[in-house]
Amino acid sequence: MMPPAASTILVTGGAGFIGCNLADRLAERGYRVRILDSLARPGVEANLEWLADRHGEQIEPIVGDLRERETVTRAVRDAAAVFHFAAQVAVTTSLDDPRADFDVNLGGTFNLLEALRAAGAGAPLIFASTNKVYGNLPDLQFDPSPDGYEPTDQQLARRGLDETRPLDFHTPYGCSKGAADQYVLDYARSFGMRAAVIRMSCIYGERQLGTEDQGWVAHFLIRAMEGRPITLFGDGWQVRDICTIEDTCRMYLAALERIDAVSGRAFNWGGGPANAVSLRGLLDEIGRILGHKPKATFEDWRAGDQRWFVADTRAIDAALRLPARTDWRTGVRSLARWLAAEREPSARVVELPPQKVAAL
Repeated sequence: MMPPAASTILVTGGAGFIGCNLADRLAERGYRVRILDSLARPGVEANLEWLADRHGEQIEPIVGDLRERETVTRAVRDAAAVFHFAAQVAVTTSLDDPRADFDVNLGGTFNLLEALRAAGAGAPLIFASTNKVYGNLPDLQFDPSPDGYEPTDQQLARRGLDETRPLDFHTPYGCSKGAADQYVLDYARSFGMRAAVIRMSCIYGERQLGTEDQGWVAHFLIRAMEGRPITLFGDGWQVRDICTIEDTCRMYLAALERIDAVSGRAFNWGGGPANAVSLRGLLDEIGRILGHKPKATFEDWRAGDQRWFVADTRAIDAALRLPARTDWRTGVRSLARWLAAEREPSARVVELPPQKVAAL
């Protein structure tokens, strides 16, 4: 059951891509949304301003850091539920500064769990984890195909990777997020906290500030629109299941509504096998949207990179009674249209051809 209307719901990292989209939908439902965000990621201030413009006093910003225990304690006060997105999100950054990665992702999550336990109000927590908790899948065999890497196990290829897959943390980022994932599940087990974990694949959509390290679907589109080359690490045949922000927000709202049914469980989330695409395949689709082939350069593989990851979402689909996901080609075209409308004319090094815009 959802909390009563006008309750306060805390969204950590609520100025980020997924957080601000979910905050927007919560405010539309009548909730007061408290946003705890350090605003460390460049550009997220615009998302906070966008929320305030749309919802006014329903948005309560707290500019602060998960590592500050007093700030976290203040943020959870009287919260009816918590969505936890705040994190250090890049594998590359974790390799550059593993201490900060540890302190934010694990220490910050621990601070949040302890603040909720001390509050004693029973507010549920839904934690955004990552498919990186499964490591780089070294035991799986893959065959090359025209569409990218594909598991030799045909059942795995049809269904994707499910939650029975053993955890295998790689890179400091994988370790910090994976340990936080396990802490959340154990607080449900040890202290009766109503908490669930969502292990996400690649999410994309409006208000995504795509960079080379995170948000690669938007990053590819932005670079192509500006006529700048896109760097592919590895051979570009890596496959991911990509999922729209609309479908993802629908899932998170359903998880809160059915928290008692999913508490203590971890679920894989993404576009699933129907929305699996290689990096090269996405570039080809962007070329069709923009009317020209994006430029690409290649660099060495990055640490912990998975040649293939496709989430088996049958468990979460059944638990939350979710509909089928948006087709990835439709979703990418929608994002391209939004990016074209949002960008300043002077920044549009490459314009969308009119006939292509009309087809979006």
